[in-house]
Amino acid sequence: MDLKKDILQQAANEARGLAIDAIHKSSSGHLGLPLGCAEIGAVLFGGGGLDFNPFNPRWVNRDRFILSAGHGSMFLYSWLHMAGYDVSLDDVKAFRSLHSKTPGHPEFGETPGVESTTGPLGQGVGNAVGMALSGKMLQARFNSEDNQPFNYHVVCLAGDGCLQEGVAREAVAFAGHQGLDNLILIYDSNEVTLDAQAEASQSEDVAALYTALGWDVQTIDGHDMDAISSALNNAKSGKDGKPHLIIAKTEIGRGISEVAGTWKAHGEGGAKFAAAARSSLGLPEETFYLSEQTLAHFQEVARAGKAKNTAWDATFDTWKTANPEAAAIIEAGYAKARPSADELFAVIPEFDPEKAVATRAAGGSAMTALVDKLPLMVSGSADLHGSTKNYLKGAGDDFTRENQAGRNIRFGIREHAMGAIVNGMGYEGLFLASGATFFTFSDYMRPSVRLSALAKLPVMWYWTHDSVGVGEDGPTHQPVEHVSACRAIPGLDMIRPGDVEETAGAIVAAMMKTDGPTGLVLSRQNLPVLSQIPVSIRREGVLKGGYVAIKETGDLDTIILSCGSELHIAIAAAEKLGDGIRVVSMPSMEIFERQSEEYKEEVLPPSIRKRIAVEAGVGQSWYKYIGLDGVMVGVEQFGLSAPGGQIYEALGLTPDKVVEAVQGL
Repeated sequence: MDLKKDILQQAANEARGLAIDAIHKSSSGHLGLPLGCAEIGAVLFGGGGLDFNPFNPRWVNRDRFILSAGHGSMFLYSWLHMAGYDVSLDDVKAFRSLHSKTPGHPEFGETPGVESTTGPLGQGVGNAVGMALSGKMLQARFNSEDNQPFNYHVVCLAGDGCLQEGVAREAVAFAGHQGLDNLILIYDSNEVTLDAQAEASQSEDVAALYTALGWDVQTIDGHDMDAISSALNNAKSGKDGKPHLIIAKTEIGRGISEVAGTWKAHGEGGAKFAAAARSSLGLPEETFYLSEQTLAHFQEVARAGKAKNTAWDATFDTWKTANPEAAAIIEAGYAKARPSADELFAVIPEFDPEKAVATRAAGGSAMTALVDKLPLMVSGSADLHGSTKNYLKGAGDDFTRENQAGRNIRFGIREHAMGAIVNGMGYEGLFLASGATFFTFSDYMRPSVRLSALAKLPVMWYWTHDSVGVGEDGPTHQPVEHVSACRAIPGLDMIRPGDVEETAGAIVAAMMKTDGPTGLVLSRQNLPVLSQIPVSIRREGVLKGGYVAIKETGDLDTIILSCGSELHIAIAAAEKLGDGIRVVSMPSMEIFERQSEEYKEEVLPPSIRKRIAVEAGVGQSWYKYIGLDGVMVGVEQFGLSAPGGQIYEALGLTPDKVVEAVQGL
C-alpha cells in the first residue's frame, strides 16, 4: 500500500502539535509518548495499520487498539480526532478538564474509540490479551469453513513502564503459551522511564525474552513509516501460532530538542518549549493546528473504513443466513441480552436438603447447569480448578491453542493477569467471563478488580476459601479483612451466600448483571442446607441483596444480621433465643442498597435498634446496619492454624456467643 508518507509525516507532526498544545493549555499531562510515537500513530490510523470505522466505533470486526501506556493519552485523542471519531477539536482542547471526553487517562465508555480503561501500567497489555483470547474463541466457535467473517486483530502500544509491571509479564506468558497470533504488541522502546534512563532499572534482552515466551519478534526504527507498516503487515499475515512483538526504537519527546531522548520528556516538562517546538516541527504559530491536506487524507481514510465495514456487513449477512442460531447468540451477546432470573433458576436443580455442601461446589454445579442456557459463559481459574470447583463440565473442555472453542481457561498461577485478561474479555463484550482463585489472593487481583468496577464490566470474580473456616492453612490463607475491603469498591457487587440455594441465587445475580462486576465469596467447608427457609425465598432473596430469613414469632425485639458461612450460626442463635428475634440474611449489601426504601425498611425496621451482625471478618462494613447501639460478632484479628471448627470456637463465632451478645444488649 502507498503510505503517502509526505502527508503522514505532516500528520505526525501536527499530532505532536496537538499534544504539545493540549498539555501546555492544561498544564498537565505526558508529552513523551505522543511525540515519540507519532509516526506509529500515523501508520496505524492513517496508513492502513488498523481496520476501523469511525462512524461505527463498535463494528464487531474492527481491529482493537489499546494504549496500555495510558498516561500518553493525548496520543490517542489526537489520532481519534483526526481519524473522524466523535472527538472534536474542542474535546482535544478540553484535555483533562472536568467532564470532558478527553480525561487524563483513557476511560472506556467515555470516549468513542477507547477500547479499555488504561491507567495503572500493564493493565492494557492484559486487556489486549483478553480481547485476543475472545477473538480466538469467536473464530473457533462461529466461523464456518466457507465463510469466516470474524478475523480481527488486537494491537496494543506499551512502553517500559507497562512491560516492567508484573501483570504484563504474567499476561504475555499466557499469550505465548496459548498461541494468540491475532495479538500485536508494539513496544515503544525509547530507553527511558519516568525517573531515569531505562538502564537504571532494566537490562534484560527483551527480544530474547519474548522469543523464549513463544512470541514472534521484530525490531524496527519506530520513526520509519515503511518499517512500521511492513512490521504490522508481517504480524497480521503471520498465522504461525505466535503473538507478535514489534520493538519500535523511538526517541521520547521527539520534536522538543531541549528534552528529547531523556527522562525529562516523559511528563509535561517540555510543554514550556511549545513555541520553539512548533516552529521546529514546521507548524504555524496557530495552536491546535491541522492542515487541510491532513484533514482531507483522514476523511478519505474514514470513507475507506466505512466501505470496509459495509463490505463486511454483506459477508456477515451471508454467514447469518446460513447460521441463524449462531448469529442470534452473537447478537444477543453483544447486546448484553440475558434470560430472566426465572428462566435461569428453572435449569438449576434444587440441591439435596439433607446434604451439607461447600458453596464453592454449589457454585460450580449451578454454573455447569447453565452451560446450555448461557452459551457465551466462559470460566477460568488460576491453577485451582480442583479447589475452586468452577470447572464447566460439558462446555467444550479446556481452551488451548488446539481447541480454541473450549470454555474453560487455565490461567496458570497468574492471578493479576487473570484479572486483566478477564477484564479484556469484558471490554470486548461478547463472552460472560469469570476468573477464580482463593479469596485471600484477591489482593493480587485488586487493581484489575477495581478497574472492572470503574469500567462497569459485567464480569464475575469467583473467590473461594472465604475466611477462617479454611482451617489448617492458617492466617496467610484466611481473608478476614477482604470482604470489607472489597465492599469498599464502588460498583462491585459482593455476594457471600449462606448455603447451596443462596449460591444458586448468587450465580444468577452475577450472570444477569450487565453494568458492573460481581464478586462471589464462597466457602471451602461444607455448610448446612438451610431447609427451614423455602428454596424460592433463599434464591430470590439473593437477588434483593438481603431478606428476612427467619421471621420473629412474637413482637419484633432484636435483629440478627449475617451472611455466608456464619448465617447458620445466626439462625441457631435465634432458635435458642426464642420469640422476638428476626434473622436477616444479607448476602450482598450492594444489591440490598439498590432496593426501594419501603423494602429496606420492611426488612430492617428503623425502630428496631437492637441489632447484632455476625461475620467471620472485620466488622467495619456492618456498622451502617447495626448503628451505634449494635454489636458486631466478628474477627478483628488475623486467623489461626487449626481445624476450622476449632478456630470458630476459639474466635467466639458460635451460637452461644451470639446469644450472649444479644442478651448483653
